[in-house]
Amino acid sequence: MRILVTGHQGYIGTILVPMLLAEGHDVVGLDTDLYARCTFGGDIPQIPELRKDIRDIAAADVAGFDAVIHLAALSNDPLGNLNPELTFDINYRASVRLAKLARDAGVERYLFSSSCSTYGAAGDSVLDESAAFNPVTPYGETKVLAEREIAALASDDFSPTVLRNTTAYGYSPRLRFDLVVNNLVAWAVTTGLVYLKSDGTPWRPLIHVEDIARAFIAVLQAPRTVIHNQAFNVGLNEENYQIRQLAEMVGEIVPNCRIEYAPDAGPDKRSYRVDFSKIAQQLPAFQPVWNVRKGIEELYSAYQQVHLRVEDFEGPKYKRIDHIKYLISQGLLDESLHWCEPSAASLA
Repeated sequence: MRILVTGHQGYIGTILVPMLLAEGHDVVGLDTDLYARCTFGGDIPQIPELRKDIRDIAAADVAGFDAVIHLAALSNDPLGNLNPELTFDINYRASVRLAKLARDAGVERYLFSSSCSTYGAAGDSVLDESAAFNPVTPYGETKVLAEREIAALASDDFSPTVLRNTTAYGYSPRLRFDLVVNNLVAWAVTTGLVYLKSDGTPWRPLIHVEDIARAFIAVLQAPRTVIHNQAFNVGLNEENYQIRQLAEMVGEIVPNCRIEYAPDAGPDKRSYRVDFSKIAQQLPAFQPVWNVRKGIEELYSAYQQVHLRVEDFEGPKYKRIDHIKYLISQGLLDESLHWCEPSAASLA
């Protein structure tokens, strides 16, 4: 297939693209590359690309593709809260517009990267794809709105598929430290503390970033009848954990560390447990190979190799919201998160 991957320079994209290439696909990327200075390690895939904001995509940009994998987004809650209206423009309106352009250009498959954060505050209930949405952040709200409008575009010639990814973890060249497992291991390695910012009771389903990529590939391989206008929770039933369980696991793997709660640690209203039976039954090609314990070991090793420091992941070097604020303060990005000059992206 000839595939356009938006957000190919991001946390998932830098893992997915090499896997797509290994499967023999012809891959083109599209990314504004806000995090060009935030490469943690390894190689960023070199493929034909459009350096472009998804809000500025034109019809010609999507012509000639068999599939679009849409990853690009403001992809965490702090960024989503920075300017909620921007989050709605990028994660919702631009995602729907891209789907319409793809449909009109004759693209057959549109894979939308959504999130289990659409379920939001759900307590101890175990949720399958038919569960009610209850998002509690602008990020979650935009994913709900985008899912609904993209689904309405389905036709005999256009097959959208929604992948509701669970909370990711694991190594990537564009590593994210705002994700719970990645963050807990980083605190443990750099300070000796497994630092909890909530009371540890919320539930989270977890999946390794490589296994998220495997889910997208499984959808591409599946017959149209299986994936047409379907939503899939992406994860494993045995990988639902409370945050304190994750902290205990980190404490067992990283030597000489202890669990500590932030002074203002309290319950987090984002709590959900998720059922993944549908993807296991309908997409047998999806075969995850990671679990959280293995992922913690991988991260521990990676952080040691780069001699990670607290100021790296809690400052503008890797912390995404701080990095965005830094680029704005330097006049490289404007308040709408567009590059101020065509050359600014390369300077970043």
